[in-house]
Amino acid sequence: MKIQGISTQTLRRLPYYLNYLVSNETESGGYISAAAVAAALNLNEVQVRKDLATVCQTRGVPKKGFFVGDLIEGIRDCLGQNNVNDAILVGAGNLGRALLSYKGFEQYGLNIVAAFDLKEGTANGKKIFALSKLSDIISRLNIKIAVITVPAESAQSVCDILTRNGILAIWNFAPAHLKVPYGVLVQNENMASSLAVLSNHLKSEMDKKL
Repeated sequence: MKIQGISTQTLRRLPYYLNYLVSNETESGGYISAAAVAAALNLNEVQVRKDLATVCQTRGVPKKGFFVGDLIEGIRDCLGQNNVNDAILVGAGNLGRALLSYKGFEQYGLNIVAAFDLKEGTANGKKIFALSKLSDIISRLNIKIAVITVPAESAQSVCDILTRNGILAIWNFAPAHLKVPYGVLVQNENMASSLAVLSNHLKSEMDKKL
């Protein structure tokens, strides 16, 4: 899959590049090589070079590498951080409220402007609206991104409502496979899968010590 000419795999790596470049910007002397980035992040050098060349507006300088400022600006453009996108969240339970309280989303280009649940209320300064108001607010604010944090059994029905009202990108935290119309992107955060990977790694490391 590609988004605006950049593969999804590359997009997943860009935040790691950005964090490293920003934290080392003053120490790099203005330029940094793909080899240095690859070594620091334990990634394939050829892949890193291709990724950086894709996002950087200027070409690398032989024996010096890429200008760090250009790389940072290019990555932020690709990630949408220079144009914050408004989003809504559906499901104001414990997880939903935790996401609403997180202050770091805007630096990654996401601004959750409202949340929805069965009952109205407030959470961390943001209004929680009744689901009956979802269509009106999506239309009025021209929202295209939604975060789903409802139980698995409710996820598909919520997804259907969102896509019918023009949502084009969904960040899904519900443990459910969502069916969406063509042109709608779903990014799943599968906590069970991530925990399984961690548990498997831990078991393997422990077995080596036996």
